[in-house]
Amino acid sequence: MANHKSAEKRIRQTATRTEVNRARVSRIRTFVKKVESAIEIGKKSEAQQAFKEAQPELMRGVSKGVIKKGTASRKLSRLSARIKNLAA
Repeated sequence: MANHKSAEKRIRQTATRTEVNRARVSRIRTFVKKVESAIEIGKKSEAQQAFKEAQPELMRGVSKGVIKKGTASRKLSRLSARIKNLAA
């Protein structure tokens, strides 16, 4: 347990930041799942719309430091490729 006021404050700040970051990651996962479910159903227009909504959410996660840039780029690339293959 913390013995100094500053250490107690750091514990509070860390708890708050952790909660916010978990919410951000959860939100990103939800947007990605919407795209994946539209792909599984086979509805290309829905998948494209969901992808357009997920893209800024993933990049926002990058800017906030919740996920790495490469991870977001990889996810977007793979989702985009899966959507592109729906017509074929």
